[in-house]
Amino acid sequence: MFGLARRESYGDLVSETAVSTPDPRRWRALAVTLTAGFMSLLDVSIVNVALPSIQDGLNASVAGTQWVVSGYALTFGLVLVTGGRLGDAFGRRRMFLVALSAFVVTSGIAGASSSEGMLIAARLAQGIAAGMLTPQNTGLIQELFHGAERGRAFGMFGATVGLSTAVGPVLGGLIIAGFGDEGWRWVFYVNLPIGLAALVLAARWVPTRPPARRGVVSQLDLPGMVLLGLAVLGVLLPLVQSEHGGLTTLWWMFPLAAGFAWLFVVWERAVVRRGRMPLLHPRLYTSTPGYALGAAIGATYFCGFAGMWLVFALFFQQGLGYSPLESGLLVTPFALGSAVSSALAGRAVARWGRTVTLAGLALVVVGIGSIAVLVPLVPDAAVGYAMALPLLLGGIGGGMVISPNTTLTLDRVPTSMAGVAGAALQTGQRLGAALGVAVLGAAFHAGVTDGEGYRTGLVAAMLCTVAFTLVAMTLAVLDARRHPRRRLTGQQPPATREGPLT
Repeated sequence: MFGLARRESYGDLVSETAVSTPDPRRWRALAVTLTAGFMSLLDVSIVNVALPSIQDGLNASVAGTQWVVSGYALTFGLVLVTGGRLGDAFGRRRMFLVALSAFVVTSGIAGASSSEGMLIAARLAQGIAAGMLTPQNTGLIQELFHGAERGRAFGMFGATVGLSTAVGPVLGGLIIAGFGDEGWRWVFYVNLPIGLAALVLAARWVPTRPPARRGVVSQLDLPGMVLLGLAVLGVLLPLVQSEHGGLTTLWWMFPLAAGFAWLFVVWERAVVRRGRMPLLHPRLYTSTPGYALGAAIGATYFCGFAGMWLVFALFFQQGLGYSPLESGLLVTPFALGSAVSSALAGRAVARWGRTVTLAGLALVVVGIGSIAVLVPLVPDAAVGYAMALPLLLGGIGGGMVISPNTTLTLDRVPTSMAGVAGAALQTGQRLGAALGVAVLGAAFHAGVTDGEGYRTGLVAAMLCTVAFTLVAMTLAVLDARRHPRRRLTGQQPPATREGPLT
């Protein structure tokens, strides 16, 4: 199926690179894995519109219903790197099937919940399953696709990320409207038929590869997993609880997170010196061309990208009195623009490299900046129409950022590290998203006084998005200057004289 393979080393990273004809099932496998990935990412945002129904249906507290959202985001981000490492070690097909099965089961439990505590526990478990599932997508793309095809595959992946984020509120609103009081349960139940179909098709189409090595269980970096998990927890928990005073009451977790991150780096270097398998190889950041800057670009962009949707929902629903469905429909131009441009940008990145990302970031600045200019000038009845074109322009730009940046960031990563490298990239994006929600939410609320000033709040939040995007653009310019002739290779780094990973 994969034919003969050659062994290549980059620094002390080793990869097995297939040299035979690509697997003929690769596009079908990609379609199935992206469908599952879409479900897991959709559940980050789709539940927001169901919170009032959940509160009424389960007689839940406001704090409890917020944990239905934040608990999922928390555990999702916590296990991404661990999920990527397990996929690299045990085989991505195996991990994909296990994680998808767990996601389907926990979705069913969430839908059938009879109490607030049961639903929160189900959402925490569902987030763990999603965090284990998501890294297998990027790992499989690295494994199955090469050259220009890899750019196309990541273009589809970028479209999936953009659509899942923007479509969630619309789909959630439709489900609530269609099923009435019990509609919140179907927000979770909708995953069951899709997930079961994906399981059957994945078992047929996703190719099997043997685990990375024998005795891998004894070599798993469990202390590294714990240290990194504590570091990520220390950052994520205050941020996801920022709407309920998390930054004020849990500020002390940030210095603890910095301490755990330092211990993690020290430990990983010690693991490498002993010739064992680290959780996250330090040379991934220090010796893989473009990886560190690409990860920083992605995290910074997500600070502005993810926070917008909360602000738009608050502005339209609380400020203008729109329904959740109407609010979601008004921001669909961004999703449509992102879906189209992601696919096209995935093809263009093979030729134009980092220039595609720079052009996309510029369009985001123009689109979102235009919203900040227009909103104070138009009447309430015309706000949605006035924002449509800028949102479309911003969406086109956003689609030119996510997939090309993912492609370029992972292009020189050895295949044996593809899962954990993609997971680390997505962990940065989750952290960026949580920070962005906190910052944009704070900026919005700072502009709203006694039920007024919603326009001022929206303008302040949009300017924050522009600022984050400009920082991401600066990092992209720096990366372009460091690699002025960089193009997508789809190949592993050339062999060096340095030793292997273990």
